[in-house]
Amino acid sequence: MTERRAVGFSFGRHGEAGGGGSASGEEPFPGDAIKLDDDGMAALLPERPKRGHKGTFGKVLVIAGSLDYAGAALLVCRAAGRAGAGLVTLAVPESLQPLFAAKVIEATTMGLPEDDVEEVDPEPALAQILDHEHDAIVVGPGLRPGLATAELVRMLIRASGETDPAPIVLDAEALRSMATMDGWWEGERRPAVLTPHPGEFARLRAGSGHADADDGDISTNDAARVAAARDAAGAWRSVVVLKGARTVIADPDGTVAIAPFENPALASGGTGDVLAGTIGSLLAQGLAPFAAARLGVYLHGVAGESVRERLGDAGLLASDLPDGLAIARKRLAALAERKSSGKRLGFAAREASNDTGRPEGDPS
Repeated sequence: MTERRAVGFSFGRHGEAGGGGSASGEEPFPGDAIKLDDDGMAALLPERPKRGHKGTFGKVLVIAGSLDYAGAALLVCRAAGRAGAGLVTLAVPESLQPLFAAKVIEATTMGLPEDDVEEVDPEPALAQILDHEHDAIVVGPGLRPGLATAELVRMLIRASGETDPAPIVLDAEALRSMATMDGWWEGERRPAVLTPHPGEFARLRAGSGHADADDGDISTNDAARVAAARDAAGAWRSVVVLKGARTVIADPDGTVAIAPFENPALASGGTGDVLAGTIGSLLAQGLAPFAAARLGVYLHGVAGESVRERLGDAGLLASDLPDGLAIARKRLAALAERKSSGKRLGFAAREASNDTGRPEGDPS
């Protein structure tokens, strides 16, 4: 049986760039991308004040789900809660609200105005969304395709005259809608994280006038994935999370990070919805888009590895992941606590401290 690495606390050092394979024959990581690891991700964890309350830890508004894809909305909401959000609200077409209200437990629901059964009326729906108090938005998973959905997504991307527009995670049907829009990346927009798989990414690139052949193999070639995601993030002025084995996270400023996870167990329906909810939750807790995307990808990856250790390479269900998010976060928090208090596992020498009292290299 092939030996598998332990879950968590085993993915190299923060800031370690790719380049050079392992002794076991692992493919090298691209040298121009930062490889995510435990130390770096522990430093990104949002603070949890002891006297905090549910409002302290962020309010996520989820616009997701339809009659055919009810599970997508439920997965987003559960992931947002397990990743630490204080409040989660699910917004659905008003005719579907009774159905979803009976399914969600911790999240509240909000019915959006319709112009047809199960189809939102974009303008009054937007007004209701903007009137609802929230710190971050997740839109797209499980939404019903159509012109009304595309129009709502188009209006949500815009800042709409808001003085401090909440950041948004755009996934699934939101991305497919955007691929049909001209110039959605132009003008004043709210901060955004896009979470496409390679097929959605290719459609978005084609919709913005970029030839598929120019990007190369964005499914299996890590260097091509890094280059394409970096170029797209700059052109779209948004954080891009190009999903897949070794998920790539690109910031508009040209910085790119890459996750260490290659887990075939995650290739099942709904796991992307969990990721969208995780990133949305971290945005609501105050992380900047690039930080929220990196930490969200990492927590999601560690949760997936944990399930894989129990079940193997097949049989993982998306609903297996949310509980693992909280466990992964707890482990990173413990690591951050040990680092901040100067404690170390084993017999490793204590790192030298600088004049701030923090270990050298600690960005917190």
